[in-house]
Amino acid sequence: MNKILVVISSMFLLSACDSNEVGDVSLGLFTTKDIKLNILQDPIVSGVTCHVASIEADLSFSDPSDSSIACRQTGEITPEMIAQIDKSESGDVVFKKSKSVFFKSMKIRRIFDARSQTLMYVSYSTKETSGSFKHSLSTVPLWGTKAFNTYTGS
Repeated sequence: MNKILVVISSMFLLSACDSNEVGDVSLGLFTTKDIKLNILQDPIVSGVTCHVASIEADLSFSDPSDSSIACRQTGEITPEMIAQIDKSESGDVVFKKSKSVFFKSMKIRRIFDARSQTLMYVSYSTKETSGSFKHSLSTVPLWGTKAFNTYTGS
């Protein structure tokens, strides 16, 4: 019995130790699910900050797949930053978080739309839930930055 209490206590402590967590909204007294609010700064385009909201269940082997993302320009975006990013149609993963012991994860992918000079950030689940893959999109236009109109890729 004591081992079970230690494991449960450890789960609560570990879930509260996420250094990217900036908010925690309880979904009620009789549930172990909370809305966790995390901050993510783009590792290459450091002038972009994203906030991600997702459901986490402390006593579950699998967290729900729903998530929401909002990204904004919070600093300088330079042509040098844009030159470093993957400009393919699939872009690159800038964040990944395990949501299950059964290989489900939440990923955030950055995709550059050269035509509209916009960075797109899509948050998505890697496992189908209730017949669909859950996802959310946020965009950051380069208008007004030093990087605007400097990229003329194909």
